[in-house]
Amino acid sequence: MITILFEIAQEVLVFFRWAVILAALFSMLASFGVLDTRNRIVYLIGDFLYRVTEPALRPIRNLLPSFGSIDLSPLVLLLLISAAQVLLERIYAAIVYGNVQGLFL
Repeated sequence: MITILFEIAQEVLVFFRWAVILAALFSMLASFGVLDTRNRIVYLIGDFLYRVTEPALRPIRNLLPSFGSIDLSPLVLLLLISAAQVLLERIYAAIVYGNVQGLFL
């Protein structure tokens, strides 16, 4: 049962990682005029990606200094997601295998 929960948490983090990458790409392509956001499908995809990623990106944007038009918050969020995945793997190993020392390395 615990393995299923950790697998679901890992998959959610993987999904969220892809959502952040796609949202950053979508934002960049829309700002350069490659994507036409007046198209209904394109607008719906962009709106979905914005609604999924913005609650996590907004606090990071508030903490980071302004770099002009460059937004580094997706990069910071991807690093935090990677750290969360490593931490989740170590917690799983500590619970299932009794490897408590792996938590502190």
